[in-house]
Amino acid sequence: MIPNPWDAGTARVLASLGFPALATTSSGSAWSAGRADHDVALEQALTRIKIVADSVPVPVNADFEGGFATGPEDVAANVTRAIETGVAGLSIEDSTEDPANPLYDFDLAVERVRAARQAIDRSDVRVLLTGRSEGFIAGRPDLKETIRRLQAYAAAGAECLYAPGLAKLEDIRSIVNAVAPKPVNVLARPTFSVKELADAGVRRISVGGSFARVAWTAFLDAAREAQNKGTFTAVGRAMPGSELNALFGG
Repeated sequence: MIPNPWDAGTARVLASLGFPALATTSSGSAWSAGRADHDVALEQALTRIKIVADSVPVPVNADFEGGFATGPEDVAANVTRAIETGVAGLSIEDSTEDPANPLYDFDLAVERVRAARQAIDRSDVRVLLTGRSEGFIAGRPDLKETIRRLQAYAAAGAECLYAPGLAKLEDIRSIVNAVAPKPVNVLARPTFSVKELADAGVRRISVGGSFARVAWTAFLDAAREAQNKGTFTAVGRAMPGSELNALFGG
């Protein structure tokens, strides 16, 4: 389990709970900065990734989106900068953010992963590379194509494979078998337990922006109650400040 904090505070608390590794979340980080997911510039993303990596003693994987570039050479240059933040891993995805053509063409997508691999190798720093295929969350839920891409990313140097949005255990098993012995990361869903995913052969589970959405849900529920009803029952369910201070050594 590698849960996804979005700032130093959430990272420190998750590490204190005993999680052996963490991963940043592009969406959670963007929302906390008042931006939409994938609407954060490279410099801001690098700063926030470094804040999380510096705040905890456990390994941190960077959600590095699409490498903040299209061309393989530019992806490689940005990966080099991401490595300098001190992360233990990073992911490169194949989403274009263009609804008309949501995934990079196959050959370009593979070259982008290969460029990230070469940048890591040149750095002489041990950083785990995860290759992500976004079809199931980008409007192209094609299992056969997803497997083709993940296999190609593995051949290009990705050490872990990830297709967020998978909703069926049989699809997850198909991907696990198709890329074996490379490990597979799966995005947590309310319908899956850790045991079920482990039994399917999954080696890593992340939560993406889910914990951030839980936090935003509670925040908005309390704010809307105060605005619309003039009551504060949600505040009564909140943790005392003394408990939160204790989490941070206060």
